Amino acid sequence: MDRMTAATPSPSPASAPDGAATPREDRRRVLLAAPRGYCAGVDRAVIAVEKALEQYGAPVYVRHEIVHNKYVVKTLEKKGAIFVDETAEVPEGNIVIFSAHGVAPVVHEEAQRGKLATIDATCPLVTKVHKEAVRYAKEDYDILLIGHEGHEEVIGTSGEAPDHITLVDGPEDVANVEVRDPDKVVWLSQTTLSVDETMETVDALKGRYPNLLSPPSDDICYATQNRQTAVKQMGAQADLVIVVGSKNSSNSVRLVEVALGAGAGAAHLVDSADEIDESWLEGVTTVGLTSGASVPEILVHGVLDWLAERGYEDVETIKAAEESITFSLPKELRRDLRAEAKTAAEG
Repeated sequence: MDRMTAATPSPSPASAPDGAATPREDRRRVLLAAPRGYCAGVDRAVIAVEKALEQYGAPVYVRHEIVHNKYVVKTLEKKGAIFVDETAEVPEGNIVIFSAHGVAPVVHEEAQRGKLATIDATCPLVTKVHKEAVRYAKEDYDILLIGHEGHEEVIGTSGEAPDHITLVDGPEDVANVEVRDPDKVVWLSQTTLSVDETMETVDALKGRYPNLLSPPSDDICYATQNRQTAVKQMGAQADLVIVVGSKNSSNSVRLVEVALGAGAGAAHLVDSADEIDESWLEGVTTVGLTSGASVPEILVHGVLDWLAERGYEDVETIKAAEESITFSLPKELRRDLRAEAKTAAEG
């Protein structure tokens, strides 16, 4: 299958082994964050679209961007995926795939009314937050959802319990919060936020509501945390940090903020090497490089090549964690794939 991922780039012969880099001022180098790029939820969602196109043929409709990355969306469009803003835009009788960010229950109802076959590619970690929202709403809690207004994940989660959820868009929004019973309040969060930003908001909320309940487990996804940890480790050593990712990718934007907070001299978000401004390299010895959770590795390769052409051939890996998590394909697709395999075997 033609995939959009590529193998991890091999470090140059001068590269140091994995681990914290030792600063040296007499050479140009790249500190390459690990882990970076595709997380398990993004990988699952992209494969779901590719598998659907293979099995059912084009077109396959996708409600909103399957993940927030321009390159991924354009590549899937070339293969026959059609991205729409609303479910009503999908012609009756077709297949629609829901993005990794999740959708509200009303969207499933719209698809049913439109006689559409659905494949739900919502990240399982987002689904976990949805289930938490439903459970706490049934227990009549006021739910304070920490996240950014207008983000697809926030819209989807809020739709699970609209009468119980109040959005809290950062610490500065805490003063505006009103609840029915200060002793029956719980917080949840968008999975792609900065860990530090989220906890700052939680601390501010606890200042107003000392009995604020926390979810059973941290809502910030493991991939977001790991990528931010790697950037923190290299940020203080980097004169410049380049984050590969699209501007509508929340977790990619957060990586720029984390890099600056960790002490990087400068940090910029780019979709690809084509967007790098060569003037950023003036006086720069050490470049940190990472990518958001929806970014295919081929785009990181492009930046490494671009930097190597300008003398930054020495690549050192900053490893923050090992990732081995994988998610199975959406159940609708697995069911059809099993049926196809059985038919082939019997034939």
